Amino acid sequence: MKQICSFSGLLLLIFLFNFMCAYSQSSFSDDAWNRVENRFNDMLEDNQVAGGALLVLKNGKVAESHYHGYADLEEERLTSEATIFHWASLTKTMTAVAIMQLRDHGILNLDDALTGYLPELRTIHNPNGSMDDLTIRMALNHSTGLRNSTWPWGGSEDWHPFEPTEWEQLVAMFPYTNVEFQPGSRHSYSNPAIIFLGKIIEKLSGDPWEVYVDKNILKPLGMHHSYFNHTPYHLLPYRTNSYIYRNGTHNPRGLDFHTGITTSNGGLNASVSDMVRYLNFLSGQDTSGFEILSRSSIEELWKTELPIGEDDGIRSSVGLSFFIEEFDGMRVIGHTGTQWSNYSWFYIHPESGAAVLSVTNTDGQYDMHRFRREMSRFVFRELFTVMGRDSLGR
Repeated sequence: MKQICSFSGLLLLIFLFNFMCAYSQSSFSDDAWNRVENRFNDMLEDNQVAGGALLVLKNGKVAESHYHGYADLEEERLTSEATIFHWASLTKTMTAVAIMQLRDHGILNLDDALTGYLPELRTIHNPNGSMDDLTIRMALNHSTGLRNSTWPWGGSEDWHPFEPTEWEQLVAMFPYTNVEFQPGSRHSYSNPAIIFLGKIIEKLSGDPWEVYVDKNILKPLGMHHSYFNHTPYHLLPYRTNSYIYRNGTHNPRGLDFHTGITTSNGGLNASVSDMVRYLNFLSGQDTSGFEILSRSSIEELWKTELPIGEDDGIRSSVGLSFFIEEFDGMRVIGHTGTQWSNYSWFYIHPESGAAVLSVTNTDGQYDMHRFRREMSRFVFRELFTVMGRDSLGR
């Protein structure tokens, strides 16, 4: 019996050794992660960012994570996997998933005209042709020719809403709205286009957009610390504050604000751990037991629709509300978000089953858009390149 146990123990050791070797060959080195973590800390400290998080996922697990600073400075509450951040335009990817769900159930087609569901759009001025030429696909790939901003007429007073709150407010401005280029001809980011998709989801499902997404994406994935706009009372202890750093002081903006009619393109609040669940779903690592969306439909969202350009050796293009970055023979899929001093991003490397997620809660003393771009590029080259080459047998 003793010999059998010893033999079994030997087999277990051999198994664990082989497993760790296999994992190390498909992952990145400790040195690479240390370089990323140190760079993240240095950049946040240089920018006086109150708090942030950076995680690497591998095959459905958190391979590495780092939490920096505070979710709330006054309460001295540290950031953690339970911290609820605002994820801004990452919300748009959920609108895209919802549209694909409706498509897969035969309720709409991606090349349907937007006006077939929202005839009010016909009052928008289109010098390039008919408004009936604008399709759901164009809204998803940001090629409608519509402007970027939802509401381009100020809003600097304290009593002004953060964004328009009613659909009718947008409709009233349609006769004063212009299609700026030939629809479908090129990429140009448009927030109103995503609002139109949110409105279509409401019309076809019979639910408010928030309710549809909660029922068909959040709850099935077990994202119970995720919601839109104002925080439920029981989750307030986990909600991060947001800050503007000016003149040597972190000025709090408050826990909550309302994204109004733009909720479908920027209203998501969620804990870091819930966003891990969402990325695992997108990466094909979901263990919920529900098919939120077929693998083929997710991959359809990631197919290049239009080129954007090349910068710093990285070629960018747009799919259906997801963005594709290609470098050194690698391809990663992701999205970024910016709102209310929160800066977020994620990228997925499909071939290796890896993903990176990051978020911060402060408008720092430098350009935070530049910070996010530089940090994501650094991660590309330090982590994704290693994992990508291993997964491709290089």
